[in-house]
Amino acid sequence: MICFGFDTSNYTTSAAAFGDGVCVNKSRLLPVPVSARGLRQSEALFHHVKALPELFGELCRETGAKADAVAVSDAPRRAEGSYMPCFLAGVNGAEILSKGLDVPLFRFSHQEGHLAAAAYSAGRLSLLKEPFLAWHLSGGTTELLYCQPGDSCSIRAEKIGGTKDISAGQCVDRAGVAMGLGFPAGKEMEKLALSGRAPKLYRTARDGLFFHLSGMENQFTDLIGKGCSPSDVASFVLDSLTKLIVETTGDALSIYPGLPVLCSGGVMSCRKLADEMERRYGAATARPDLSRDNALGIAVLGYMARKEAEG
Repeated sequence: MICFGFDTSNYTTSAAAFGDGVCVNKSRLLPVPVSARGLRQSEALFHHVKALPELFGELCRETGAKADAVAVSDAPRRAEGSYMPCFLAGVNGAEILSKGLDVPLFRFSHQEGHLAAAAYSAGRLSLLKEPFLAWHLSGGTTELLYCQPGDSCSIRAEKIGGTKDISAGQCVDRAGVAMGLGFPAGKEMEKLALSGRAPKLYRTARDGLFFHLSGMENQFTDLIGKGCSPSDVASFVLDSLTKLIVETTGDALSIYPGLPVLCSGGVMSCRKLADEMERRYGAATARPDLSRDNALGIAVLGYMARKEAEG
């Protein structure tokens, strides 16, 4: 049994196949002009529509698979009002494929895909069958979630903490772009931070498990203006985020003792953050390529849902 998955986020076009003896993810970053900090939704949708046929063709040639199910992300999160037009590209492609092959179509959120990809990558798919805490740290989202299994292998995620303004990924990307790096800037920021030493760390007052990150942007902008080296600025941003996420997780576990912790999203491709979460809390984290936007998590959930439907 094989499931094809599609994910068309605001940053990456992805198609994947998962099932019996098959596990392939194909992704392509959307082109972002130099010095830009993202894309408009109309631009993202246009690039997805162009990229999907070629990307899916590569997937089919590599796997030679015929799908028994199709799955797609249709919204950023499974919450009222959560919508981005860029996901329409993946939904349209998935619906055409599902009807053409006469196989079931399963819909999940982009966030659920991230959680499933992290659990699969860490060899901990069993986490999705029990309550757990999860971080979703990406370019658009910084949320601490209380998760429970839902119907048809969905994941019911309740936001219990996280940022009240800009996301962790936005901090990383905005700092990188301000220093002349490409967008998204995560990989280059992590390389710079290896040789950097943060002159200080960002500290924010937390409201329970919630916090603000916009003040960090003000501080790294000030550091850049004062001539602080790019490596030290990168270290300031990544070390500050690591400290904040680790401390907030500890507070969450005092409220929800004993729950396993799962970490997902592109910011978790930062090895220092992932290593610290694993060391402190035994957190399950994805390998870097499955921390970033991908369709494999969606394909995994579709495969599980198809198996469940068969009984």
